[in-house]
Amino acid sequence: MIDSVRRMKMNGKRVLATGHAMRKALCILLILHLSAATASCTQQQTGGKPQAVEDVFLPDGDGIKVEVWVENLNVPWSLVFLPDKRALVSERSGKIRLIINGKLESHPYATVDAVRIGEAGLMGLAMHPRFPAEPYIYAMYTEQKKGALRNRVVRFRDHGRTGSFDRVILDDIPGGRFHDGGRIAFGPDGMLYVTTGENFNADLAQDRSSLAGKILRISPDGEIPADNPFKDSPVYSYGHRNPQGLAWQPETGRLFESEHGPSGEFAHFGHDEINRIVKGGNYGWPLVIGAPEIQPYIDPLIVWKEATPPGGIAFYNGTFLPHLKGDLFVATLKSRALIRVRFDGDTKISRIERWFSTDFKKGKYGRLRDVVTGPDGAIYFTSSNRDGRGDPLPGDDRIYRILPISSRQ
Repeated sequence: MIDSVRRMKMNGKRVLATGHAMRKALCILLILHLSAATASCTQQQTGGKPQAVEDVFLPDGDGIKVEVWVENLNVPWSLVFLPDKRALVSERSGKIRLIINGKLESHPYATVDAVRIGEAGLMGLAMHPRFPAEPYIYAMYTEQKKGALRNRVVRFRDHGRTGSFDRVILDDIPGGRFHDGGRIAFGPDGMLYVTTGENFNADLAQDRSSLAGKILRISPDGEIPADNPFKDSPVYSYGHRNPQGLAWQPETGRLFESEHGPSGEFAHFGHDEINRIVKGGNYGWPLVIGAPEIQPYIDPLIVWKEATPPGGIAFYNGTFLPHLKGDLFVATLKSRALIRVRFDGDTKISRIERWFSTDFKKGKYGRLRDVVTGPDGAIYFTSSNRDGRGDPLPGDDRIYRILPISSRQ
């Protein structure tokens, strides 16, 4: 769709639409598309925001400094550190790139035949929890199959500087130009969790026979665990619109998730979420948005009514930045901030900080897609300014590293 709005007819002549005009045209087409896609859902309950605090803007963060770690990437989506000074980053075009000691290798680690259209393409990466004894890297991407877009999870065998295809782990996940989910991560239980979007077909999120609009849970070999909440099903939770991030709270082992709210469906915008995921839980989309406190739906922990579409999330559990220990970090796209969430106890929100931004639309580093803690204890985050919705800076896209303000590294 982005390509389809780059050129617009004006007075019989074709002119190039850029910047604000392109994004405005994209927004109009999206609204028309989703209005038709969700017409079958006639009722929706709307709630408020559950958190009692307002966001605070910190343009320079809190006691930290930022440096460029890697640059000249093409829409990096997921960053994974391996236990031997290597890192892998996925590019939505289909390449898995290798980083050794902070230097980007020119030759791809592996490639997939990904469909690159809209939000589809190569997305999440994950490392086997027993790596390197089990030398596998997992990836999720969109493919064209029998004339339709489908998402799949595959794994590669690690060979140091390259990875070779090993097998398909999960196939035939509904795909689309938009709302593909795409985050994959291993939990403390050794199982692989997979987020899937509802492809702008909202009713699928409540259909437990569909893999769309869900968080899935499977074994490292793709089998359905016997203790999943629904018999013979990989579905772990449902009622999701477009879940983008997964992270487990170190102290409790609880699973947290980030999710995009509506972008025009049912005449609603914003309402982006942070959820605590429970086994078998129904998170309400498209029947509820916000936190209406209606059973049996589970309300979010955080709802941002201003558009704050989140990407990856990560709890900080290192010692390099001790004042951040236990905090949740959220990469955000349209709002262009790295958000820090502080807790009073396990789930009560005590403070929300928007780093590197001065309002809900402007940010120093542009659109942000992923955030992870590195083996050195630093926090790493990726930009996504070349995804067709950003304003690329020279050298974009980049991976940035957050260090203590007094560090000489």
